[in-house]
Amino acid sequence: MLFLDIRDNDFSEKFGAILSRGEETGREVEQTVLAIIADVRRRGDAAVLELTRRFDRLEAATVAELEVTPAEIEAAFAKVDEADVEALILAVERVTAFHEKQKQQTWISTEEPDIMLGQKVTPLARVGIYVPGGKASYPSSVIMNAVPAKVAGVGEIVMVAPTPGGQINPHVLVAARLSGVDRIFRIGGAQAVAALAYGTETIPKVDKITGPGNIYVATAKKLVFGQVGIDMIAGPSEILVISDGSGNPAHIAADLLSQAEHDELASSILITIDRAFGEQVAAEVERQLTQLSRETIARASWDKYGAIIVAADLDEVIEFSNRIAPEHLELAVRDPFAILSKITNAGAIFMGHWTPEAAGDYLAGPNHTLPTGGTARFFSPLSVDDFVKKSSIVYFSEAGLKRLGSDIVRIAGLEGLEAHAKSVSKRME
Repeated sequence: MLFLDIRDNDFSEKFGAILSRGEETGREVEQTVLAIIADVRRRGDAAVLELTRRFDRLEAATVAELEVTPAEIEAAFAKVDEADVEALILAVERVTAFHEKQKQQTWISTEEPDIMLGQKVTPLARVGIYVPGGKASYPSSVIMNAVPAKVAGVGEIVMVAPTPGGQINPHVLVAARLSGVDRIFRIGGAQAVAALAYGTETIPKVDKITGPGNIYVATAKKLVFGQVGIDMIAGPSEILVISDGSGNPAHIAADLLSQAEHDELASSILITIDRAFGEQVAAEVERQLTQLSRETIARASWDKYGAIIVAADLDEVIEFSNRIAPEHLELAVRDPFAILSKITNAGAIFMGHWTPEAAGDYLAGPNHTLPTGGTARFFSPLSVDDFVKKSSIVYFSEAGLKRLGSDIVRIAGLEGLEAHAKSVSKRME
């Protein structure tokens, strides 16, 4: 863990390692993924079966055997505690309610008497959602990817998830049923992305792929973009906590570790104007680390990519935060609303001392699929907008074309596009 003053001469050099973590895909990874994609495109189901056998130690005679059956989902409900099901239902209800507010309708404008303009909003026909299944199982990822697709009106939701040894977490299956997932396949990695992008004899081709995964999944999504849509290229998880020295150091430490336990590349950063408070948080992190079942992962993350940074004032803190553009940003200050308007770059903003980032991960309502690695400068959280397409509607009456036609012809002439001009001028003869 780094303990730094933002005004240190070597601050940028020392902090640079955290910013660049996971940045390089690596030529070897890209070549491996390219080969997997080509193999799936060429051999379809046969390639998926072979790659699943190799990477997930899962034997199957056909890809159809890798699809989860309704009976398996019913069995999952029987295994899961009723209280767990109720919690997942609550999460689905709250996430649905939030995303319902994002829906846009087709609209038509008739402000001009001889021209009609508008926008048609159409749900995607079929989407694929990728749910990680390696170091942990994530029913919340199912909810966050499937619910906005369902709210948008997507026709079919196909889910893929790696299941080493064939086992799939029953909570994931319950979340999938509650969220409206239509089909589930026990496949993961780059081969799952390729199968969704191009289709195989059994796995249907989709219009868009969403959801986080490891570096092979992220690379595959990047390489199939254009063949299908994708949500974003998700990198390692991160949290930035802004502190004015108020609040409980134990709470801040717990929030930092909530990201560190994700994986060894996760980054947890506190920036504060109170050095003594930062030192208390550092000590509390060390104490809480020993209490975690995932201590090894969290400690590797904290030791290499954790940081506590001391700044002179909140203006310096906010400037730093906007430059970093964190995935998760906690405003752990006395009056978070006083500085909210100054925050310009963040995936999700958690306000005050009683709003831990974990609340947003599970059932606050907003989506937890967020831009990472500074991409919050130009990317937004996953939303209903990711699962629809918009078509412009244009209608000119004869009077409308004749009213604007000469200017259309003039602009076409500026570009030297004679046929464009004639397609209008001939109608005006």
